Parts: sequence; structure tokens; C-alpha cells
Amino acid sequence: MPKNSKVTKRELDDDVVESVKDLLSNEDSGDESFKKSELVVDDLDKEGDIEEGSDIEDERPAWNSKLQYILAQVGFSVGLGNVWRFPYLCQKNGGGAYLVPYLILLLVIGIPLFFLELSVGQRIRRGSIGVWNYISPKMGGIGFASCIVCLFVALYYNVIIGWSLFYFSQSFQHPLPWDQCPLVKNSSSAFVEPECEKSSATTYYWYREALNISNSISEGGGLNWKMTICLLAAWVLVCLAMIKGIQSSGKVMYFSSLFPYVVLTCFLVRALLLNGSVDGIRHMFTPKIEIMLEPKVWREAATQVFFALGLGFGGVIAFSSYNKRDNNCHFDAVLVSFINFFTSVLATLVVFAVLGFKANIMNESCITKNTVKIVKFLEAGNLSWKNVPHHVNFSSMTAQDYQLVFDIFKKVKEEEFEGLGLDACQIEDELNKSVQGTGLAFIAFTEAMTHFPASPFWSVMFFLMLVNLGLGSMFGTIEGITTPIVDTFKVRKEPLTVCCCLLAFCIGLIFVQRSGNYFVTMFDDYSATLPLLIVVILENVTVAWIYGMDKFMDDLKDMLGFTPNKYYYYMWKYVSPILLSILLIASIVQMGISPPGYYAWIAEKASEERQSYPPWGLAVCVSLIIIALLPVPLVFIVRFCNLIDDSTGSLASVSYKRGRIIKETSNLEDDASLIHAKIQSEMPSPNIGTSIYRKQTGSPSLTVDTAPNGRYGIGYLMADMPDMPESDL
Repeated sequence: MPKNSKVTKRELDDDVVESVKDLLSNEDSGDESFKKSELVVDDLDKEGDIEEGSDIEDERPAWNSKLQYILAQVGFSVGLGNVWRFPYLCQKNGGGAYLVPYLILLLVIGIPLFFLELSVGQRIRRGSIGVWNYISPKMGGIGFASCIVCLFVALYYNVIIGWSLFYFSQSFQHPLPWDQCPLVKNSSSAFVEPECEKSSATTYYWYREALNISNSISEGGGLNWKMTICLLAAWVLVCLAMIKGIQSSGKVMYFSSLFPYVVLTCFLVRALLLNGSVDGIRHMFTPKIEIMLEPKVWREAATQVFFALGLGFGGVIAFSSYNKRDNNCHFDAVLVSFINFFTSVLATLVVFAVLGFKANIMNESCITKNTVKIVKFLEAGNLSWKNVPHHVNFSSMTAQDYQLVFDIFKKVKEEEFEGLGLDACQIEDELNKSVQGTGLAFIAFTEAMTHFPASPFWSVMFFLMLVNLGLGSMFGTIEGITTPIVDTFKVRKEPLTVCCCLLAFCIGLIFVQRSGNYFVTMFDDYSATLPLLIVVILENVTVAWIYGMDKFMDDLKDMLGFTPNKYYYYMWKYVSPILLSILLIASIVQMGISPPGYYAWIAEKASEERQSYPPWGLAVCVSLIIIALLPVPLVFIVRFCNLIDDSTGSLASVSYKRGRIIKETSNLEDDASLIHAKIQSEMPSPNIGTSIYRKQTGSPSLTVDTAPNGRYGIGYLMADMPDMPESDL
């Protein structure tokens, strides 16, 4: 019969119980102390402490299907960064050549660490707090740090969903409201808004109409009520989807995870039919090998791999904790990682196809404007007609003809050419303009869509896609907060979710004041980057070096039914920690080279200008990092120094046993596998000195040791028993 057979496990439990009864029956019946004792077999009848695999193991929710689980993991890992961060990095760091370091680092860092988080969550079936408390109590602060980072990220990430909801609501108009610059009327005439004329219609709409942004982070300017309402709507959506846990969010995943792929495919097909899209795709895939060899390219590729999969947030662990223990999480890790990669490539194709179309539109506009200048110079005699080729038609100038005329006059008027103020008008120059983040989604992409036929339809689809991408990531982020709290403190999921969303909305009001966009940038730069990197390094080191790589591989063999490739052994133990440490050092050095700052929109200049944070802003940046990482040393010191008595029921004494919280001594260590679940038939019979426990008269707490079979003791407890030496048993 298989090792994990339910019947076998029940029989084994019965055997162990009987062995204790046999021991007790052989005791001296005249021992009055022993007669007064009470045998408690870990409240098997009351607590229902059932072996793994039992039909009533614990009442933990489970995914309705494997597809629902995969969609949840894909929805969490595939987010806004795939659409507006990956294409930018690809364009900036060598075009198609950037895919090489990204793929290498995905195999070396991404998949192994993703597999690690999936496996510990699935095996221990707890959120991040419970998992790391279980594996190494002294490192239990890792789980708390993950929760804090999730909270920080959720605060500003949902603001971006709110922005997308605003643009979505404004897209049901023709023409789109950001299509043209607004006119300002006075008593005598009407003129174009100066701020819009200096920038562009989409840029003006984003900064002035949507954000109504202030000139600096120090100028709060009060709440932007349009964005406040949108933020409230975003949190209501998240709350309704998450209030029942995976029972509600799992069903929403069918739409929120699949819809973005439908939209991306439609956009790709539509964009490929537009003029200039091929230029954009060609520009993307033209490899720049010399750029690929630069160290910063590998650093940025490693950072993107790291954040693309959602490592360290706790969402991956939370989602996998609702799986069956024999689920093949190795297959899941590889599948989700490559789905994430191909989604990034698909999004990059779409972005560059659309930007290629936009570049052609901008190039045509540039040619038209500069052709008018050339004609004026020719008519004024500044330029000679005899230098113009006969076939050139100034009334319908093509890009090739304009380039020919431009090169001729540049050569003829070599010294005076700069004063003419003519632009080269090359598509590559337009495509080389680095645009990422909100600039790509809310400025560049919206501008391109104004030139689409049926532009309102495409705008609705695009921003609905952004909302769905954001919600998918938000579900995993909120799950990374609520699941550990529910597991640890045994609170009800529904009120916790409502309170969490309400609290986050109230704190999130700082992001919807007029200076809110600057706080979004601050949180994005400092609340997650370094803390998450340190959290994942600690996760890796805790499993590989504190818990033990050999034991962990045995655990995986017991859970999966096969031993993972030795490749993972060496990645987890040596390669990944070293590469992550190098990435951490490089990130710290980069922060030192580039002092903290942000780009402020200056209304008078109608352009962005880099500014340094005020002293209080720097204090907030440092505080975000310290607060996120503080639980790690705090929990370590508390448990290492035994500062909190276990009898107080403190977090320092919380551990996990087959789905229930039990108390443990703070110096409890993994003298046997804490995750690995060997059946009793493979282990020695319970030793009297280690498997039978007594509560001494007057002792303040119940002391539990580790059973020889590698689990927290099956819990044979002798209650209300006077002091007696072990040998008396």
C-alpha cells in the first residue's frame, strides 16, 4: 500500500497509542501518584488531530481545480510591470539581445526561488508567517517582513488601478478627451492652453486633468476628488473579490487572468495592420551586443526577473498553501515562470508595434512642419533651389525625399545649418525615446490610440486590461497579508479583509492628493526593492543553510514522489545566494550613486524636472526600508535571547502542527525534519524519554519536545502529576 495511504497512517497512529497504553498497564498499580495522573493523548478526540491525508485533516480551503490555481499564480506574477517595465528595459538594454541575460537569470534565479516558495507553502500549508516560523523559529521575522512589504505595495499599487479606472471611465467619448489641447476663452478671443501647447494633449491631460499635480512633493494641495473616488472603487473591487478568500477570488481569476491575453492578442493583430508597426518591432529585436555586455544590463535583468515572479511578497506561498500536498509544484514553477516570460515578450511586441505606428505619425508631423520651414527659406533666398533634386515634391514630401534634402542642405550650409533649426525627423530617434511606467501607459500609449480607427473602443479595452492586470497582482498581494494573519491569529477571513481594505484606503489617501504621484514614486522605489531582495536572500539562506539542503531535498522527495534534479540543490545552496548578494550590493551602490529624488512636473515650464527629496522625504524613504525589515532582527533577538516567556502566548512561542497552532519552547530546533513527514514505520519506536511528556506540578507552562519521528511530538502529556524522575517510568 502506498506510503501516504490514509488507512496505513490511521493504523500507525493506533499502534503508537497502543504502545503507550502497554507501557502504562505495566506500571506499579500501587503507585498512588501514578493512579492520580491523567493521560492526555494530545486531545485526539477533542482537537481532531488527524494525520496528513485524512479526510478531515484541517478545514483549510482548497482550489476548485488546478486550472484555477495556475491562473491565480499567473495573475499574481503577470502584472503591470510586464506591460510597461519589460518593454522599456528591452529597448534600453540592447533590444533583442536583452532577452539572453533575462532568460539566463530566469533559469538561475527565477525558477529555483519560485519553486522554493511554492514547495514550502504547499508542504506546510500556511502563509508566510507560519512557514518561516515552522522552518526556523528564530527566522520567523521573515514572514512578518513579507506582510509589511505587501501592505506597502498594496497601498500604492491600488492607486495605479484607480488611475486606470479613471481613464477607463473617460474612454466612452468620441473624440477621446485627451485627443486635442483645450481652448481657453477670454472676452476677445480663444487660444490653446499654453501648458498643453508646450507639451502635448495627452501629457497635459495626464498631469493637469487626471492628477492635477502640484509642483513638488512638499505642496500637498488637498485631495483630488476624482482620483479619491476611483481609489475607493478600486478597493471595493478588491474587497469584494477577496472577502471569501480563494473561494471568491479564484472565480474572478478566470476573467482577470485570461482577459489581458485576449486584449494583448487583439492589440497585436490590430497594430500589425497599422503603418509603421514593423519599424517598431524591427527596432525592438535589433540586437545591440555591446550594450548587453554591460554589468548594469545584468543587474536590471536580475531585478526584473526577481520582481516579475512576485518573489518575497508571500502571495506565492499563500496561494500554494491551498494546494494538495502531493501537487507537482515543480511543474507549476516552470510553467508559470515561462508563461510570465512569454507574456512579457507578447506585451513588448504589442508596445513596440504601437510605438512604431506612433513614431511614424510623429515623423510625418515632423516632416510636414520642417518642409514648411524649408520652403520659407527657399523663398527668402536663405537656401538655393538649385540644390533641390528635381523629383522632390514639397506638397507631398516623403520621408526618403525629406532625408535627401536634409542631408544636401546640411552639407551645403555646413556652418550655417544649425541656425536654420531644421530637425532630422528620423523614426529611430522617436523610438529611442525611453518611456516606461505611467509615462508609457497614460501618455505614449494613449497618444497612439487617438490615431487608431474607433479609438474609444481600443482605449476602453486597453484600460480594462490594465485594471485586470492590476487586480490579479493585488489579489496575490492581499492574500500575502490576510492568509498569514488568519493562520497565526485564527481570525475570521471576512472581517479581516474588510478591515484591511478600509485601513489601506484611509492610508492611501496620501496618494490621491495633488502631490500623490510623487509619493507613489517614493513607495515604488524604496518600500519594496531592497526589503524584498533581503527577504528572498534570507528565505534562501534559511532553507539551504539553517534548515539544511539535504533535509529539504528529502522533504521534496516525500512530497512530490521524486527527487528534484541536483541542479536545484546547487542553485539553492550556492549560486542563488551568491548572485542575490551581488545584486543586493549592486542595488545599494546604485542608490549611493543616484541620490534619492523624483521627477516633478513644473507647470510653468510644462516639463519634468528632477528634484531632491526634502529632509522629511529622505526620512520617510529610510523609514520605509527600516520598518519593512525590522521584524527580522526583532524576532531573532526575542527568540535567541528568550526575552518573552512561552507561557504568555506570545508570537515567539507560536508554532504549527498539522494545521493547528501549538506552543513550543523558544529553543526548539529542528533536530529532525520539520517539513519532512516520514511515516512511523520507517522510524524507531517512540523513546520513553522523548515521546512521553509530563506537566510538572506548579510548572508555568506546558513543555513540548520534538518527537523522534521528526514532527512536533504526537503529544503524550502527563497532566497534574507530582514530580518524579524519568526513570520511574
